Amino acid sequence: MPCRKAVLQAWQHVLERVLMNECLPNRFFPAVICAVFESPIDALIGLHVPQDEAMDLVAAAWQDESSECVLAAVDGGRNVAAIRLADGRWAGCNAFIEETYASPDEAARRLQKLLKRGRRGTVGVITGERGAK
Repeated sequence: MPCRKAVLQAWQHVLERVLMNECLPNRFFPAVICAVFESPIDALIGLHVPQDEAMDLVAAAWQDESSECVLAAVDGGRNVAAIRLADGRWAGCNAFIEETYASPDEAARRLQKLLKRGRRGTVGVITGERGAK
């Protein structure tokens, strides 16, 4: 799990030393699947994220090899995500990241409340330092 040590050191005059070695846990969020795509770039473009922004986001996310999720916000403030599915394809999703959860089970419970009329959903994960609130 990545640590936020470098980020926290930049703010050391504000933060206590005890936080310097804190590793942030993964945070989970519910996501409603809109469509399934072959790549994360296609998934983000399908959710109306501009192509150049989608490419930048995917390139940045791939620096973390374990990244299974790429988050973005489209015009109007709607949060979207491209989430890797078990079969290797990517789901373009409406992401509900306003409240993140400590476990995938908690996020799955919230997802069940969001799903209606045969919609499909999944649980996304924000890893390490991106999981900061």
